Parts: sequence; C-alpha cells; structure tokens
Amino acid sequence: MLTKCLRELERDGFVTRTQYATIPPTVEYSLAERGRTLIPALESVYRWAEEQMR
Repeated sequence: MLTKCLRELERDGFVTRTQYATIPPTVEYSLAERGRTLIPALESVYRWAEEQMR
C-alpha cells in the first residue's frame, strides 16, 4: 500500500524517486518542487491542530 501511494505521488510530481545500485537495493524519496509548494498549507493545518489540542 505504501509503495502504491509513493508511486502515485511520484506520477503526480509531488515526490522524486532515486534508486541506488546497492545490494539490497536502496530507494530514496524526496519532495519535488511541486511537493514543496504544499509546505505552507501543511504548516497551517499543523498550527490549527496544535491549537485544537489545547
């Protein structure tokens, strides 16, 4: 399920996938430029959630 979600995020341009030729194979995911545009919105939701927990 996680792999499916990551592949969809990659397909939609939110994350980039880097695969290294190691044994066992290593894969690294990072935010793409499009994914970084979500940071302000996620920070806003985080602040709202913190306030609701008080």
